[in-house]
Amino acid sequence: MILAIKNTFAEIGETTIFAKRFFKEVFIPPYETREFLKQCYVIGYKSLPLVAITGFIMGLVLTLQSRPTLVKFGAESWLPGMVALSLIREIAPVITALICAGKISSGIGAELGSMKVTEQIDAMEVSAVNPYNYLVVTRVLACTLMVPILVFFADAIGIIGGYVGINIHGDVNFYRFLTQIVQSLEYLDLLPATLKTFFFGFFIGMIGCYKGFNASNGTESVGQAANSAVVTASLSIFIIDMVAVQITDLFF
Repeated sequence: MILAIKNTFAEIGETTIFAKRFFKEVFIPPYETREFLKQCYVIGYKSLPLVAITGFIMGLVLTLQSRPTLVKFGAESWLPGMVALSLIREIAPVITALICAGKISSGIGAELGSMKVTEQIDAMEVSAVNPYNYLVVTRVLACTLMVPILVFFADAIGIIGGYVGINIHGDVNFYRFLTQIVQSLEYLDLLPATLKTFFFGFFIGMIGCYKGFNASNGTESVGQAANSAVVTASLSIFIIDMVAVQITDLFF
């Protein structure tokens, strides 16, 4: 037990040093713009179908589950605003980040882990290429940028899913539906939810890169790196969300 705790704190320290190096390398040329754009395409565009399906189901199920309770209290008119607030402030950011942790962080961990095992990273160093700048900086930046965009996309699709859910048991005009949502939203509902998605993206990319970049020799370590990246990134998302909720409650 004590050894496990010691190893956990040691890994946290190594991850912190790994992340500290990122903030130094990100400003040092050469800037790998082409690789960065490629990773934005892989991380962002190729994740759109999965995020869209999940977002639509979130909005539809949340609406169908909430409607009977609101009908009992005669508050059915509050349904659009409640669904939008729930999606934008909490559900869409967390669920989308968890999907990205499973899809993106595991992919990065497996990719870099296989490169580590096959000594491709060592070959890059011999070829006078900075592997950290080329492999880590580009992927972390792409994750930090793309995850918030995917969350915005999930918000929009989730609201459409909510509209479909409302019209299963009624007939609500889309313009009236959007008007009720806009009236229920405030600036302080959007700001904290948006800021924490950047932290989600950063930690998803950083943890995936750390696990893959530090994979041990052997093919088994590739699978271990991918699995560990998913578990650690998912746990970090919940911790960040808990901290964000506490800060929001204190200052907003």
